[in-house]
Amino acid sequence: MPPIERIVVLMLENQSFDRLLGGLAPRVPGLDGVKPTAPLANPDWPSGAPIFQAPTRARTTAHDPGHDLDNVLRQIDRGSMSGFVADFAQTYPQSGTPERADILAWYPPGFLPALHLLAGQFVIADHWHASVPGPIWPNRFFAQSGTSLGHTDTPSGLFHPDLHLYDQRTLYDELNSAHVEWRVYYGNFPQSLAFTHQLEPANLVRYRPFGRFAADVAAADLPPFVFIEPAYFGPGENDQHPPQDVLRGDVLLADIYNALLAQPALFARTLLIVLHDESCCMTSMAASSIMCRRRRRSLPMRTCRASPSPSLVCASPPSSSRRCSTLGSSAHSSITPASSVPLVTSGASPRSRSVRQRRIHPSPRSPGGIRHAPLSPAPRAEVLPVASQPSLNTVAASLFAFSQHLESLITDEATRERLAAQVPAATHSAEAAGKLALARLDAFLSTANAPA
Repeated sequence: MPPIERIVVLMLENQSFDRLLGGLAPRVPGLDGVKPTAPLANPDWPSGAPIFQAPTRARTTAHDPGHDLDNVLRQIDRGSMSGFVADFAQTYPQSGTPERADILAWYPPGFLPALHLLAGQFVIADHWHASVPGPIWPNRFFAQSGTSLGHTDTPSGLFHPDLHLYDQRTLYDELNSAHVEWRVYYGNFPQSLAFTHQLEPANLVRYRPFGRFAADVAAADLPPFVFIEPAYFGPGENDQHPPQDVLRGDVLLADIYNALLAQPALFARTLLIVLHDESCCMTSMAASSIMCRRRRRSLPMRTCRASPSPSLVCASPPSSSRRCSTLGSSAHSSITPASSVPLVTSGASPRSRSVRQRRIHPSPRSPGGIRHAPLSPAPRAEVLPVASQPSLNTVAASLFAFSQHLESLITDEATRERLAAQVPAATHSAEAAGKLALARLDAFLSTANAPA
């Protein structure tokens, strides 16, 4: 069995384990997922009437469910995991029963062609918990640095208190110190640039648009660690963030897997990890026993005793022939332990101490073993176009605010004047705001002599 020489991580957005993978439980012995014959329920608000888990084929949602710290604390309800519907109902009191029931819904096997095929062929982790019972930014920071510096919110505007300098030591710093090559591929705007150290020229040159991924794989030009960020907004959005079509992210996954599969020698030594940063109010009935601890420069944070489960699937030819035992019952969603380089962040415990064991289930396979065949995702013609929104979603708004910081680093006055001229339109249109954020990013990367 060849050793794993490289790790490719795709981190998508805001989907829970139960919603994406819980419906596979009848097909994967021991998987802690949805029980179709004995569905769980949450009380509606304010009536208290039970709303039960049920399968769905809805690829979009009417609203973006709440996923800030306060929302998630109400959802997990002191570990009972009984407040998902009530929180959604209080966030959107005009919503009807079908919309509220969708919060508890799960996708039937095969509905997500790429993800479900990989989950059925490789390895699923069903107790892989979010680091923070809250939104996108802190969980992505934990995944790549082991800390969010005590901040628990995603900044929603230029003057939000959680929009500040994240100057902690990161996984990428550790890889640099160990002389291990790495690369970040991005769909349109890499959120990882919010790490201050990533703005250094030596790190910026390691960023490439995702459009180059397949060609790089074909040329065997793939470093030992690769982190892939989806497109967070705009017409190419494929991060699976509600309310957009979840199949857009499934197509992205198929593109990544098929590119790797087309190079058997490379893929034989590669581990592909597919996970989501947090569950976005979508029901995740498995609760973590992890306590939320204060970090360096922390803001006041209420103690919590549970954290929802995003999904996680690991795929590689070695894992397809290896039995994986159940190791424990809970884990943070940080991917930093996946690296062979030890990671210790300032003000935080070593990851070997803060990451708990996780339940890992090998998926059933035919007696003849796994068949490595290209994935056939949903036909691209059937994928819904990105729905127009009156305002940017949470992650897009945070990146728009951060793009202002990137603009401030540009020294060319003509470029800054050109960007400033786009501000009036951006204040009235989500589409124009997204375009301005991308224009700021492109201008910054060009000024920094990084690939755009």
